[in-house]
This record gives sequence, structure tokens and C-alpha cells, in this order.
Amino acid sequence: MAVLNGRVALVTGASRGIGRAIARRFAAEGAAVVVCASRMGAHGDLEGTLEGTVAVIESAGGKAAAVACDLADAEARSNLVELASAHFGAVDILVNNAARADYELPSMNSTASRNRVFDLNVNVPVELLQQALPGMRAKGRGWCLNVSSRTAERVEPPYPDSKVAAHVIGPYGATKAALNRYTQALADELADENIFVNALAPNNIVLTNVGEAVEAIARRRPDMVEPVEMMAEAALELCCGSHVGEVVYSRNIVHASGRKLHDLSGREVIGDAFTLGKL
Repeated sequence: MAVLNGRVALVTGASRGIGRAIARRFAAEGAAVVVCASRMGAHGDLEGTLEGTVAVIESAGGKAAAVACDLADAEARSNLVELASAHFGAVDILVNNAARADYELPSMNSTASRNRVFDLNVNVPVELLQQALPGMRAKGRGWCLNVSSRTAERVEPPYPDSKVAAHVIGPYGATKAALNRYTQALADELADENIFVNALAPNNIVLTNVGEAVEAIARRRPDMVEPVEMMAEAALELCCGSHVGEVVYSRNIVHASGRKLHDLSGREVIGDAFTLGKL
């Protein structure tokens, strides 16, 4: 049974990577999915486009549409949920996946950089939920998932690979820590209205356009890698139930819920939280 039949999802940062995987998994479960990124077409040398995400969903029999929006532009994002709702109706699932990182040492991190990163990583998720709330309330239900990061927690010595990398991720991690706490505050406020807000981070590195430095770490430490399907399965769990204020890691919630890990089509079981490909 398609557990998201009749629901409309908006997924930001969905031209590639985790966002695209979540969009595909939700569409496979019956949701009509609106995908968002900063532009149509290619973004520099990065693989993946909004058009490509829509095409792969539609080719599998799903419903999808794309809205280009530069979330760093406050005016441009001010009516994003309205634009998304024009395709399939009011959004009742919001996945805030888009994020930004400026890798600078904490002692040298500029005010301009902090403002940019905090704006996209904290202000945008809150604003988009505020935009979606009227539609969710009208439907009597809603789900918001904020994609977080393990970097919200302190990286303690001995450092696993690079001491500098452990330091420069701090300012980004600080915004994710703020997002986690705001997630809990929103969840506590809105749960009585059947609007469920949670945050999800990968347990390990998800190899999706993460850059050569991170890929090099993953090659040396394969135990630090997880498949993108893990995040998609965990996101589905958090967007079809009644979890309240969870700030969790992907493998942990898949394991705790007893879910099997599916491919992005939702048709094939490829493992579980800890035995990928061994069932």
C-alpha cells in the first residue's frame, strides 16, 4: 500500500543527492512531489537538475513538478509554498533539505558568512513551515522534516582524519544545532494540531556531490559511509507517522521503527539498518 497517497510534498535541494532520493522515495509511496532548487538546468559542474528529478519520478509512474527558487533571496522565497501548491494542492509534507556551508575556521568566520549560512540553514526552514501551516491546518494534518547534520555535535579529539576539517565544520554545525532546537520547539507547539515536526541527519557520510576531500575520507574509511537510500527510508518513517520533535540519525530511526531498507522505487528490499544487501 502506498502510504503517502493523497499527500503533497515539497522537497528543497532536490536536484541531486539526499533531496532527490527523498523526493523519489516519497513519489514511489504515492505522494505528489514538488521539487525545488536554486535554478533549472545544471549548476556548474555538479551533476543533477530539477528537470532530471522530475523526469525520473515521472518515468516510474509518479507525480512531480519543479519550482526554481533561490532560497538565499528573501523576496524570492516569500511565496514558495504558494507556488508549489499551485501544482497539486496544499503542501502537507515539507522537507527542508537545502543548506549552505562556508568552511572557515571559527576564529576567522566573518559576520557576512555567518549571516548567509544561518539564514539558509535556520531562517529558511522556519519561514517555509510558516508558509505551509495554513494549508496543513486546513487539511488537519502536516509533516515537516528538517535535514540536519552530525556536525551539530562537537567533533572531539582524536580527530578521525583532519584536525582542520573538524574545526572548519563548526560554524556550519552551529546552524544545524540551532535548527535542531527550533525543530523541537515547533514540534511541541504544533503536535496538538496533528502537525509533526522532526529533524533527521545521516549517521555517516552520504556520497552525493560531497567533494573530493570528503570522498577521500570515505575511501579510507568505508565504515563512515551510508547509502542515500538510508536517509530516504528514514525520511519516510518521519513523514508518515506521529513522531514529535525527534532529532535522530538515519540508521537509528530505521532500526528503531523495524523498517526494511528499500530501493528508491520502494519495490525492492535491499537490507535493513545494519545489513545492507545481506537479507
